[in-house]
Amino acid sequence: MTTQIQSPELDLDFMNKRGFLNIPVDPALDLEYEIERLKKEKNAVILAHYYQESEIQDVADYIGDSLGLSQQAAKTDADIIVFAGVHFMAETAKMLNPEKKVLLPDLKAGCSLADSCPPHLFRKFKAQHPDHIVVSYINCTAELKTLTDICCTSTNAVHIIESIPKDQPIIFAPDKNLGKYLMKKTGRDLLLWDGACMVHEIFSKERITKLRLRHPDAKLIAHPECEEIILDAADYIGSTTGLLNYTINSDANTFIVATESGILHQMEKRSPHKTFIPAPPNNSCACNDCPHMKRNTMEKLYNAMTYELPEIILEDWIIEEGRACIDRMLEISAKAGL
Repeated sequence: MTTQIQSPELDLDFMNKRGFLNIPVDPALDLEYEIERLKKEKNAVILAHYYQESEIQDVADYIGDSLGLSQQAAKTDADIIVFAGVHFMAETAKMLNPEKKVLLPDLKAGCSLADSCPPHLFRKFKAQHPDHIVVSYINCTAELKTLTDICCTSTNAVHIIESIPKDQPIIFAPDKNLGKYLMKKTGRDLLLWDGACMVHEIFSKERITKLRLRHPDAKLIAHPECEEIILDAADYIGSTTGLLNYTINSDANTFIVATESGILHQMEKRSPHKTFIPAPPNNSCACNDCPHMKRNTMEKLYNAMTYELPEIILEDWIIEEGRACIDRMLEISAKAGL
């Protein structure tokens, strides 16, 4: 059997500090087979977000959006959780499983939305509104979760907001676009942090309109992280899982999809007879691909499982103070049947 190219002089600590293990992998290696072998050998589970490369989705034990991934992370009995996603997702898994080893193939797989809300600035913002409780979108750092009363995802955000007494003022962070959508859906007046996702803010209303003229029967479906001008034109708005389910159940055969393009793999697998068109960005780049999500590769996934690095490490106080908002989210979601 072909094995990985190895050297006795590998400086794993140095490579780990760079964010991933830059170790050559034999191109003849059957990575899918080897990853399956390592899962069994190490009692590891691979959790992958819908926005990952299709190859990674195909070797994952569970594929989902942020709510589903959090639920899976909370109940897994695996010894090792390999998170094929971005940093805040792996942090959430670690907070829910402090005794388990949580790996992220590339520690530099960050999130523009999480980066848009630095905890030290948000702490000052929160202090200016002491009568407000904080609801934070799960797309935020572990430290921001320590400043949060209830976490939410795009799947359960409406339920979370509606679970709070109507006379209770709310700060919503960090996504202003999701916040504006929630204000419309719930009728609540939310105090919004000014953050956004680089991928979901790039879609062009003008180019989508031209695309719809060429495909008059197509349904425009959009994630609520998109700008209001896109959501106002959408036939359906929903979380990543919601968008997927809509395409499965809809009588329509063509869909223009305004979210990260990785979800198209699952849409095409579930509805091979239908056509899925990624919504065009406002320039010529592939901006509806999240560069952070795409930092993970099969080679990095294999190396992470082989060497059990890079590992997510959180300080005890972060886990203790940050987990409560996630537990509260999961509790409300369970009561709502989500």
